Amino acid sequence: MIERDSAPRIMIYDYHQDDPTKCTSAKLEKFHLAQPLHTLRQIPRSAIVLNPLSNKTLSFQDRPIIDLYGLVALDCSWNHAGETLQENIRGDNRRLPTLLAGNPTNYSSRGRLSTAEALSAALIITGFDERAKQLLGIFKWGKTFLTLNREPLREYAQTPPDQLVIQEREYFPTT
Repeated sequence: MIERDSAPRIMIYDYHQDDPTKCTSAKLEKFHLAQPLHTLRQIPRSAIVLNPLSNKTLSFQDRPIIDLYGLVALDCSWNHAGETLQENIRGDNRRLPTLLAGNPTNYSSRGRLSTAEALSAALIITGFDERAKQLLGIFKWGKTFLTLNREPLREYAQTPPDQLVIQEREYFPTT
């Protein structure tokens, strides 16, 4: 049995743009690790919404919000993200700091995480490590994501929001 503290509510809104056989959100829902949302209006107003277009970056200080209201992922194809996602979707929007994908489709690409990777990263940054490992545990490449991002995730989980950009540049300098 998972304690309340280690199992925040995890929700996914799926735009149905990806190959269903490779869709990580479908697998999370199949294993009852995430709750599907059928409309954007179902997103709780105070939940943290992972949105790569947000100006705010997720930090450890978002943990109480996730604990109370939940964490929402928006599942869409990276090929259509620019036209699909809006800067401000219902909820408290946050982007993740830079990380490398561990999934076979986008392996080692900066920021092109699968839904499962994004949720797990958000959970680790906000101190829900066991829950993150549970999500990644159903994927063959789950440990690869953790290995690629071990140090940045550890640092991001301890860095105040106003210092995250500096921390990102340290791990992922622009070329």
